[in-house]
Amino acid sequence: MQLGINLGYWGAGMDADNLAVAQEADRLGYAVCWAAEAYGSDAATVLTWVAAQTRRIDVGSAIFQIPARQPAMTAMTAATLDSLSGGRFRLGLGVSGPQVSEGWYGVKFDKPLARTREYVEIVRKAMTRERLSYEGEHWTLPLPDGPGKPLKLTVHPQREHIPLYIAAIGPKNLEQTGEIADGALLIFPSADHLEDTAVKHLRAGREKAGKTLDGFDVCPTLPLAVGDDKDVTTLADTFRPYTALYVGGMGSRKQNFYNQLAQRMGYEREAADIQDKYLSGDKQAAAAAVPHDLIDKTTLLGSVDRIADRMKAYAAAGVTTLTLAPAGFTLDERLASLRAGTEALERAGLA
Repeated sequence: MQLGINLGYWGAGMDADNLAVAQEADRLGYAVCWAAEAYGSDAATVLTWVAAQTRRIDVGSAIFQIPARQPAMTAMTAATLDSLSGGRFRLGLGVSGPQVSEGWYGVKFDKPLARTREYVEIVRKAMTRERLSYEGEHWTLPLPDGPGKPLKLTVHPQREHIPLYIAAIGPKNLEQTGEIADGALLIFPSADHLEDTAVKHLRAGREKAGKTLDGFDVCPTLPLAVGDDKDVTTLADTFRPYTALYVGGMGSRKQNFYNQLAQRMGYEREAADIQDKYLSGDKQAAAAAVPHDLIDKTTLLGSVDRIADRMKAYAAAGVTTLTLAPAGFTLDERLASLRAGTEALERAGLA
């Protein structure tokens, strides 16, 4: 099992620290550095900045939002980043959510699975440097009865095949991800529930494509907080606002994929309570309503030995790249967490 690092969103006041974290992860041998985007910083610019100041670590979009870019533009960006980084780019895609898609980009959030499938097909075709033509429900290239003509990508990617990941949560999306992608980006993963909530659906998609999970990258992100095992409750409390935001406030009441995931993990009543409190404006109460057990199962908390045991459980559950989001109030604390992650992986015998 490999380790990755997730820098989250750029522009949150820790930009200089984030670069130092990426460089330390590069030095320690982490496999990939991911960056996210929502409606602030874009991921492509951040990844270019990081790639220019690191040597070996891959850089990955987690995610490029599908409603933000036409698929041909995404192919251009992927090819350019792969070329500039010397073959170190990983393309992560996702549909975002209805609030961002419709409120920020003005793109209707409908038929997300069909849109994702067409998007991936166009991106992959464009990156083969074939002349691009496509007829689908959501995209037709070139447009009919106009001056457009099939064009081909002029940039040569460093590699013939750039790894393509999809951020997936729901069962149908996970199955399609297994069918059409090279990896899955997961969030709020519990090793205890991973087979039922994710892996079995990914496996079904691979089987539909005539493949197995061999070579497919199962890549969840987990917040990491290192400390004494006696202080696990205190460490978990650090992530209460984070968990409450996603379970309670990310998306609408009817379309909150993270809330639905918490329900599938057995927290039906708690997920509803968190959402009710969050959407009513009482974020503090929503955070207080998050069960400790939910946080503990979806983060890495405690001593290096405790974290090593959890890493073993994730590896046994099918995780191939474990992406860490190290907590810390200072840069030194975040760098220490990175080093603890490497030590835990070694103690687990997974390095």
